[in-house]
Amino acid sequence: MIRPDLTGQVALVTGSAKGLGRELLLTIAGCGASVAVHYRTSGDEAETVADLARERGAPAVTTVQADVTDPDEVTAMFDAVEADLDTVDVLVNNVGAFAPRHWTDIDYDTWQTVFQTNVDATFLTCRRALPTMREQGYGRIVNVGYASSEKGMVNPKNAPYFMAKASVLMFTRMLAADTQDDGITVNAISPYVVENSDEFPEELPRGRPASYADMEQAMLFFLDEESDYISGENVEVDGGWLPEKV
Repeated sequence: MIRPDLTGQVALVTGSAKGLGRELLLTIAGCGASVAVHYRTSGDEAETVADLARERGAPAVTTVQADVTDPDEVTAMFDAVEADLDTVDVLVNNVGAFAPRHWTDIDYDTWQTVFQTNVDATFLTCRRALPTMREQGYGRIVNVGYASSEKGMVNPKNAPYFMAKASVLMFTRMLAADTQDDGITVNAISPYVVENSDEFPEELPRGRPASYADMEQAMLFFLDEESDYISGENVEVDGGWLPEKV
């Protein structure tokens, strides 16, 4: 596995008290970075992850609570991380709700939640992170997308999630273009089904879901110092999945 030396860097991973976010954060901690464990309601789990991050070798660890769809709370979250850890060099946007139902069965509040947690949250965290990254002339942003969501996939089930993730990937490329002279890279990693999913399709590429290690490998590639010319890219961690249009 790629194992970049992230000593001296500070990473914030949203939604890192559980699931994929937790594993991505612990992997970064194992590379020597200081880390901020973000949570909204899972405070006890966040403290457990913080302890594990210290065991993995993170020199400094903090936990921070915020609703990342709220502009004021996002600002306060970054203020707290910068007060405790001095800066944010790496931002991983992992938060994002989904609604695996036919679009006609999704109520408006759920529709809004999917877009807010995926699109609005990514916009708010990037908007707050970039001034600091620009000032220091360095930054790495990795957004979590969804495989094939920008390939014109048509599926009435989970439609807001596909639409939201397509927006995230478009935003990723726009940010990459806007930061190309600032020492910052902005990329995305996009799974199909990850090992912590609540349910699995009958058929999976290569007979299995994406493992945490698969996702970590893609993320670490973008965080590696030698990947500093690669920006605006999306790695689909999907085993070669190609959905049929319906």
